[in-house]
Amino acid sequence: MAGRFTPRPTLPHSPKGVGGAPMTVRGGHVAMGAGVPRQAAGPGRARDWVPDGPLDLGLVLGPLRRGPGDPTFRATPDGSVWRTALTPAGPGTLRVRASGGGVRGEAWGPGAEWLLERLPELLGAADDPSAFVPRHRLVALTRHRRPGLRLTRSGLVLESLIPSILEQKVTTDEAYRAWRLLVRRFGEPAPGPVPGPMHVMPGPRTWALIPSWEWHRAGVDDKRASTILRAVRVAGRLEEAAGMEPGAARARLEVVPGVGPWTSAETVQRSHGAADEVTTGDLHLPRIVGWALAGDRDADDAVMLELLEPYAGQRHRAARLILLSGRVPGRRAPKMPRWDIGGL
Repeated sequence: MAGRFTPRPTLPHSPKGVGGAPMTVRGGHVAMGAGVPRQAAGPGRARDWVPDGPLDLGLVLGPLRRGPGDPTFRATPDGSVWRTALTPAGPGTLRVRASGGGVRGEAWGPGAEWLLERLPELLGAADDPSAFVPRHRLVALTRHRRPGLRLTRSGLVLESLIPSILEQKVTTDEAYRAWRLLVRRFGEPAPGPVPGPMHVMPGPRTWALIPSWEWHRAGVDDKRASTILRAVRVAGRLEEAAGMEPGAARARLEVVPGVGPWTSAETVQRSHGAADEVTTGDLHLPRIVGWALAGDRDADDAVMLELLEPYAGQRHRAARLILLSGRVPGRRAPKMPRWDIGGL
């Protein structure tokens, strides 16, 4: 979530998702189109699933997208969401779209069966929105307007950890650019009839063999590159964290030098669908939460956590609803400057 915290206003005529929820997305919210579903060619596996309540595909899957040019994620005008993943069974491509009163998933590649088996969890089946009780009018109103919000659980750790490391201490534009360039350069083409060029994230060995000058060209400094290299050396142990409780998973991730509370929270929010793992150490989130709930534009992590205390067990969901509300303090300082180390 961090670094993507200035919500854009909801489009006045946004299309509807499963359950009639508007499908607008920014950062954790992908704008979805509507229309006749695109007929995918070629052999693939399929699965139909009916959620037990409203489901907004853009809101649920949006956090998995790293910028509008993410080569592993695409939303198409027909209302489909496409994503690639490096699963334990191998690379795979998944297409998800609303179908009648449910959702239809289609998958290709060696990882197709793995992706379809975990489709319900990816779409928030393991999440329990009813456990959330709004304590502020703003939060209650946003929840009412966004009934299709569920927390995704990808079940994959490295695919969220590596881009989160790339987002450390830089602007989102820089981090998205690095992710885009590295995945396109070293990832393999996505299997299946994808709607345009898409790639699967490189495997741990490929990440480990990326030359130093390629990190440099992508704008990644030595500190972040070294953290990723340390992480992929113990990739198997880190992926085991997908089966742990979020707190234990964060503790395991933070054993890797360079992975701290900010990065571990950003990871488990996506890999585990962790409803209570709120991001701390972020430049923007405390001030947004402070402004939305108490009119305090100078709030720090301590103030933010105090304000979110009534939502214990659901603090991450509360933070997402606050971001979706669009209530943010006005900017009082210039944006963080961009540094292109690749040009040095």
